[in-house]
Amino acid sequence: QVHLVESGGGLVQAGGSLRLSCVASGLNFGSRAMGWFRQAPGKEREFVAGISKGGGGTYLIDSVKERFSISRDNTKNTVWLHMHMLEPEDTAIYYCAAGNSTYVYTSLSRYDYWGRGTQVTVSS
Repeated sequence: QVHLVESGGGLVQAGGSLRLSCVASGLNFGSRAMGWFRQAPGKEREFVAGISKGGGGTYLIDSVKERFSISRDNTKNTVWLHMHMLEPEDTAIYYCAAGNSTYVYTSLSRYDYWGRGTQVTVSS
């Protein structure tokens, strides 16, 4: 049974930093791209960042690429989203997802497994 468990969310002031973690089990972690998505109240879930199976390729959306980074450690079955200079617009539930490919895709349909999410709230 596949499990993705996110942690690291919380309440932070604008300009602050958080590091989200996602630990995976029950799947061949090192063979899959991993992604982070977020969903704000009343909005659709959107892709935020992704990393290829080996970690050599990453992609982040324009609104975060100067402030966020993504990394992984395949020996720990863990992927992180490093978030800096947080803005109130970053407030959302953040989800970790396991891709069905070795490459990063932005479409939700390219991800097989999802965590339950962790809340990030940025106050102004």
